[in-house]
Amino acid sequence: MTKHIHPIFDTMLSRADKEKLLAQHGVVIWMTGLSGSGKSTLARALERRLHQDGILTKLLDGDNLRTGLNSNLGFSEADRQENIRRVAETARLFLDAGVVTICSFVSPTRAIRKMAAGIIGPNDFLEVYVRASFDECARRDVKGLYAKALRGEIKDFTGLDAPFEEPLRPFLVIDTEITTEEEATQQLYQAVLPKIKK
Repeated sequence: MTKHIHPIFDTMLSRADKEKLLAQHGVVIWMTGLSGSGKSTLARALERRLHQDGILTKLLDGDNLRTGLNSNLGFSEADRQENIRRVAETARLFLDAGVVTICSFVSPTRAIRKMAAGIIGPNDFLEVYVRASFDECARRDVKGLYAKALRGEIKDFTGLDAPFEEPLRPFLVIDTEITTEEEATQQLYQAVLPKIKK
């Protein structure tokens, strides 16, 4: 099968060419945390803030990709891994075009995030842990998922009967139980901006 594949990576315009055109440095900001922790809210806020600065971004969100690219995947362990693999490969494509790519995915295990970092490249993978406790996320229950999970209507729910492993050495931790949305957005913006504007 692979003998019929002839990549042309070496003859394409380089990432450096794209970054020079855009006057920015591409990175992947990988936001992980429990459902309802505030990942998507912060990702949208950061995208708007960077856009105001003239920075080209692409936001990849879990629910959005599961309606298109990953619509054939469920929530088994194998499907979750494939979901993140495809997301990481997609993020890498945007990264290679010099685009600041913001990924908002539960990505619950260290192994699955390590896989994503391996695809993207450790120097361009900024892991941001959006921290909120299971009880706080269940109280917010913005999508109604926690109520269903606690009634037994959703199996393998992350944080309940499927594990969530906190990052060991993330680029940044934002605790949304003790910060406002505005404070958290500013914290995230200030942390990533030096990586983008070099």
